[in-house]
Amino acid sequence: MENVGKALPAVGVKSGSRYRAWLLLMLSLIYASSFIDRIFIAVVGQSIKVDMNLSDLQIGVLGGLAFSLFYATLGIPMARLADRMSRVTLISLSIAAWSVMTVLCGMAGNFAQLLLYRLGVGIGEAGSTPTAHSLISDEFPEGRRATAMAIYALGPPLGAIGGAIGGGMIAQHFGWRPAFWVVGVPGLILAIIAYLSLREPERGAMDRISTVDAQRNASLGTIAAILLRSPLFVQLLLGTVIGAFAQYGINLFIPAYLTREFGLNAAQAGMTFGLTIGVGGAIGTTLGGWIADRAGASDKRWYAWVPAWGTLLGLVPVSLAFMQSDWHIAAGLLFLATILLSSWNGPTFAAIHGLVAPRMRATTSAFVFLMMNFIGQGGGPTFIGFLSDRIATHLFTDGDYSKVCRIPHGAHGAFGAVANSPLAQACADASSRGLRYAMLAMSLLLLWAAFHYIRAVRHVDKSR
Repeated sequence: MENVGKALPAVGVKSGSRYRAWLLLMLSLIYASSFIDRIFIAVVGQSIKVDMNLSDLQIGVLGGLAFSLFYATLGIPMARLADRMSRVTLISLSIAAWSVMTVLCGMAGNFAQLLLYRLGVGIGEAGSTPTAHSLISDEFPEGRRATAMAIYALGPPLGAIGGAIGGGMIAQHFGWRPAFWVVGVPGLILAIIAYLSLREPERGAMDRISTVDAQRNASLGTIAAILLRSPLFVQLLLGTVIGAFAQYGINLFIPAYLTREFGLNAAQAGMTFGLTIGVGGAIGTTLGGWIADRAGASDKRWYAWVPAWGTLLGLVPVSLAFMQSDWHIAAGLLFLATILLSSWNGPTFAAIHGLVAPRMRATTSAFVFLMMNFIGQGGGPTFIGFLSDRIATHLFTDGDYSKVCRIPHGAHGAFGAVANSPLAQACADASSRGLRYAMLAMSLLLLWAAFHYIRAVRHVDKSR
């Protein structure tokens, strides 16, 4: 990895360890709030599917493309603001915006309204993560940055635990609409606390860089040129985007899969999803950052080796999970896979931030998230939903699946004319197997992602 600028003594007042801990706690909670709002469709998707009579493709659009469309495309403009204005103000306003939109999702009367509010959630969240990355890089030195990034990245698994378990229970007992209200309101409280308690750090103080002011007005084209000229960045980006395409798609449909394949209710599926993805993600994310910083102290190639090995090894249990007839074994395999597949975050962003000047970092993160979320989160769930519908249609032999199996009253959301009748069971079987094979096919893409992470290793300066 190479840095930009000439080394100078660090300037400005450094934050104490207590404030840094508070900063990471707040940013992680904010990330958790955003992730709950982002993936909550996964928790209540089966209930929405039944209530609004939707297809898997429509659920995939709500959970993927509807959110990522503006989240990805507005990420760079928001990051440009973060590189120029108060990041604390920007992130506080963003939290309030996405929280309001999440509450409105619970008031949607039809698919079109729900789609519109999901677009709004994406608009709000566009100003969050790149801004947080920039704040972290200006509070932590390079040797501790991957660990700090990994701690921040605990937000999604924490959000998965709280949102999936709590949201699943609320949806089971009170319906999916009140569940949206409950998960949306805490974000408004976080927005106020963040605005009042966080402070704007000096840019570049942790890097001892003389070019901070010179790079103040670096154009988007300049930043893109720096990144795209780096083989390390290109390979890390490809690994991240392809991995996100597979993981986002699989994760969104895990609760629905547990319900259709094993008969779990919303609360049971939500709890299993939360513990599997949440706890597994927390362990994997923390270990990934810690191992990279520890091993990277003597060999910087570990910042690429960690995501490479994590992705390659994670392919095995995630594939096996969708071949099981016992949901306990499937959940255990998904838990192991999540630990391995979550190791990429801290090392990847730490390596990427080492390639650019401090005032380029929010934009750099936004560029990564643009690709990761538009292609990964936008395309992954949508593709799995499309593939699931197509496979189910092919497997169903009792007529036109899209017509016969979308009459309300069926089992597991694969609707039949009479609940628990042979026709309803045939619809349920086709729906379940369609989703199983779609998720199994998607998991194989992780091999492709691992290939690019491995290629990234050769481009890391191991001595730095």
